[in-house]
Amino acid sequence: MATMRAAVYTTFSGPIIVQEVPKPTAPVGGLLLRVKACGVCRSDYHGWKGLDSDIVTHGLPFTPGHELSGVVVKLGLGTTKFQVGDRVAVPFILSCGSCRQCARNRPTICEAQGQPGFTMPGGFAEFVAVPRADRNVSLMPPKVSFLQAAALGCRLTTAYRAVMQQGRLQSGETVGVFGCGGLGLSAVMIALAAGDNVRVLAVDTSEEACNKAWDLHAFNAKEGASLAPARVGMTQSEPMPSDEYIRARVAEVTGGFGADLTLDTAGFAATCENAVWCTRRGGRMVQVGLPLHGKEPCIPMARVANQEIEIIGSHGLAATDMPVLLAMVAAGRLMPEKLVQREVTLEEGAKAIEAMDTGSPLGITMITRFKGAKEGDEPNEPPAKMPRVA
Repeated sequence: MATMRAAVYTTFSGPIIVQEVPKPTAPVGGLLLRVKACGVCRSDYHGWKGLDSDIVTHGLPFTPGHELSGVVVKLGLGTTKFQVGDRVAVPFILSCGSCRQCARNRPTICEAQGQPGFTMPGGFAEFVAVPRADRNVSLMPPKVSFLQAAALGCRLTTAYRAVMQQGRLQSGETVGVFGCGGLGLSAVMIALAAGDNVRVLAVDTSEEACNKAWDLHAFNAKEGASLAPARVGMTQSEPMPSDEYIRARVAEVTGGFGADLTLDTAGFAATCENAVWCTRRGGRMVQVGLPLHGKEPCIPMARVANQEIEIIGSHGLAATDMPVLLAMVAAGRLMPEKLVQREVTLEEGAKAIEAMDTGSPLGITMITRFKGAKEGDEPNEPPAKMPRVA
């Protein structure tokens, strides 16, 4: 049987080891993908720690990785929209198309969704079997690199839905982003790229995080100092220690009204609470960060009711919307490569998950080298083939 190299863990919080495993086959209605780039996300860390129910249900051993792009090497029976050699981007939500939510055009909450790296082995491997390809997988424009497509990953796609679709960002509005980790920075990038005359207020406890923002007004809550203009950071956020300061400063810079749209992108109790408190009358608050950090938030529901504040959940992006983001990248309106801090080997990517026990990197760690030292890796960007119509 043919084998491949993959990063595998056999116990939660245990070593993630690169080893030879059986190479998968192309599933019916799917395809077999040679992975060219795969991001290392904190959600992979949560799964490795045993905090993701889908991975617990799947069982161990397991291979993580849900932010991936690559080249089609084999088609499964019934797959019609792709050819061997196609360059494709894979979303992390593979909807079924037949459940009640899909029938209601709500594929992001598909009742039978598949997720590479969660419900099935993921992209920390040379090859991945991708089901439901015709419905979910997208061809990459020639101008988009594998690294850019993988960097869209779950962070920028999730941010796009939270800001533009669930948050309904309008021109001239003020957006408050609470928690400037990878998802928060992605929300900032989306707001600035997609919105017209949009003002972004980025809030984080880390000065290093705040110093990474693009053309916006950021607050360093830990120091109690205003940084304007400043740069939003890519580090994992911490619970906010200066709630009164944050709320007062947001009120000050918005003329006492609050932000039109706020997002909790960190999932801490404090980031959620502050997002609600800093939303203006009739405004929208989007909960997109996963609350996996212990303490439950205390939401001022009287304020929500009296001021008609909308609280909206947001999860992932519909696969049918992936071409919109790929087109933005191809046109130079969105530059996900700016989020990439370093390119690494498969072994280094596995270690990057384990290293999140003590902190998070200042950007995306991207696996782009999957072969061993002896074999080497072929160039990440193969010669372009003739374009075709999907």
